[in-house]
Amino acid sequence: MTDLRAGEAVTGTGDRSRPRAALPALCVTQITGWGVVYYAFPVLNPQITAATGWSTTATTAAFSGALLVSALAGIPVGRILDRRGPRAVMTTGSVLGVVAVPTIAYAPNLAVFTAAWLLAGVTMSATFYQPAFAALTRWWGEDRVRALTVVTLAGGLASTAFAPLTATLAEHLSWRATYAVLAVILALVTIPAHALALRAPWPPAPTPPSPREARSGSVVHSRPFLMLATALTLNSFAMYAVVIAVVPLLIARGAGPTAAAWALGLGGAGQTLGRTLYATLACRTGVTTRTVALIVLGGITTAAFAMVSGPFPLLVGIAIVAGMVRGNLTLLQATAVTDRWGTMQYGRLSGLLAAPATIASALAPFAGAALAGPLGGYPSLFIALALISVIAALLALGS
Repeated sequence: MTDLRAGEAVTGTGDRSRPRAALPALCVTQITGWGVVYYAFPVLNPQITAATGWSTTATTAAFSGALLVSALAGIPVGRILDRRGPRAVMTTGSVLGVVAVPTIAYAPNLAVFTAAWLLAGVTMSATFYQPAFAALTRWWGEDRVRALTVVTLAGGLASTAFAPLTATLAEHLSWRATYAVLAVILALVTIPAHALALRAPWPPAPTPPSPREARSGSVVHSRPFLMLATALTLNSFAMYAVVIAVVPLLIARGAGPTAAAWALGLGGAGQTLGRTLYATLACRTGVTTRTVALIVLGGITTAAFAMVSGPFPLLVGIAIVAGMVRGNLTLLQATAVTDRWGTMQYGRLSGLLAAPATIASALAPFAGAALAGPLGGYPSLFIALALISVIAALLALGS
């Protein structure tokens, strides 16, 4: 009976107030949304710059602008989610994505390319992990960790599925035609899934069981919140700079573009594997201990990329381990608010916590591309990123 109830908790069939299709739908839309709007870019960017003459710094800046818009838009989106639920937000975000991606594909100049990416940033804020986490946290209640684990397990497959798919399409099509095909996939999957699967009534916010949950305003200005936000911000900068820079690093190590894309994709498989371990980790460690440990492990894998020049299978192994750590860090951030301050106003507090981290992840691709040259190449860049992770871990001790 216990196993049956656990299964019902994860699928949503054990509570009639939950939309039964929500969890599988969110799994599919996270794979597709991240795969098309995020992971296709590092695979296609070398072809984009070669075909258009635009600099890598300029195209990466456009992508970074999307992440910046996502961070800023995430705060009001979080408030709307708390009040109204995810259906309208995520469906609207999907529609905007289907407008943004073809505009990226057929942008006649860099200005339109950049504007299209800024629109894609709104899509990210309305369809990526934060709104999905808010939906699952409210609908699944005490069973939220298992539901969050399931959706992030699926989301970890985004690069595994779409990095190789994008590379294969790009071998036969131009980068513009590749993005056009991906836009069709995005439209066919995400719009109907969000519109049809997220129709359940939105439960009222839970009554705060303690005064600390009721005082969300004081939480935002507290020392633990500020220390945690700073640590996660620095960690996000290092982590996302690595994600975007790993393809050019591997190419510099002698790998071909397709092989490097496969390594990026297998890193996504590592995320999925790592997330299966998070529930056990959460049961056996305190919140501060696992925060510090995961950030340190991320720094170690980053340093390994810098110091290991080959052979290629060993570099792939490092990518998989780095993905495992990254997958756990995603769940760590998803549960950071509830582990410390409860579930009331989760959308608002998680939006505020995620905003600076997302801004850092927005700046990371641009900063990584800009700093690789002055630092003497990608290995030196990865050493610098590993040092940033060490600083983040020290700050996390105060969270």
